[in-house]
Amino acid sequence: MIKKVFIDGKAGTTGLRIYERLESRNDIELITLSEELRKDINARKKALNSADIAFLCLPDAAARESVSLIENPDTVVIDTSTAHRTNSEWAYGFPELSSDFEEKIKNSKRIAVPGCHASGFIALVYPLIKNGIISADALLSCFSITGYSGGGKKMIAEYEQDNRDALLDAPRQYGIAQSHKHLPEMTVVTGVKNNPVFCPIVASFYSGMEVTVPVFASLLNEGKSIEDIKNIYRNCYNSDIVYFAEDTAEEGFMSANKLSGKDSMEISVAGNEERILLIARYDNLGKGASGAAIECLNIVLGTEKTNGLEI
Repeated sequence: MIKKVFIDGKAGTTGLRIYERLESRNDIELITLSEELRKDINARKKALNSADIAFLCLPDAAARESVSLIENPDTVVIDTSTAHRTNSEWAYGFPELSSDFEEKIKNSKRIAVPGCHASGFIALVYPLIKNGIISADALLSCFSITGYSGGGKKMIAEYEQDNRDALLDAPRQYGIAQSHKHLPEMTVVTGVKNNPVFCPIVASFYSGMEVTVPVFASLLNEGKSIEDIKNIYRNCYNSDIVYFAEDTAEEGFMSANKLSGKDSMEISVAGNEERILLIARYDNLGKGASGAAIECLNIVLGTEKTNGLEI
């Protein structure tokens, strides 16, 4: 059966990529609004309630407004904003974490797509806490480097303009006040009791992401080692979309744009028995955004998870 899909916020970076992935599918009928009507609240309300699945690619306040407009009890909402990621009534859209996460996505009418930086941290930390490798009260840190497309149209324009500011040529750290909007979901979903020290960095490449959580071996629970971590990841992440990989360095380096253009995520472990690096590489626009949203759609539809994805 063909499902009707509406993308509220199709003009944004994530919305456009979702639209491009869906427009050629024969199991989807896209509901679209003209440029004159795309911000008209009545037109949006009609489209939202006519849809079997509605993607929200909007700022948080606008996403909440869209949800309030939906009166059709059968409309499934897949929200790419930050607005609902810590709401326990919403499914968190990272099915690889466990069968429970996948089942909730499959059976929910409300699904929150994970944040880009948060996806890597959660993928690395959640299974270690769940399996008793580290404690929930562990004090963690995380640094993440991303391509500039993660900043949306405004940042893309800044990086791609002629005679751009020379400061954009070097990587730039941000979120330095330690109040990044992804921190709440990073703690709530993993179950850690303390926000990590989080250091996101944007650099002069279009897309790609590398998230690293450094861990001293002394932080591991008694009797646990780097090999235990690797075994946990091997068992947890063995699909085409999220997978554990050995020896992923490129002659001692690790490029953050290795999976640019892909919807998969590579999990790896580096370092030694004393100082361990937990590393996730993926595309901030793929598994970190639109790819994750399409995967959630596929689960809702009961089709192959990789349908429409670039693996």
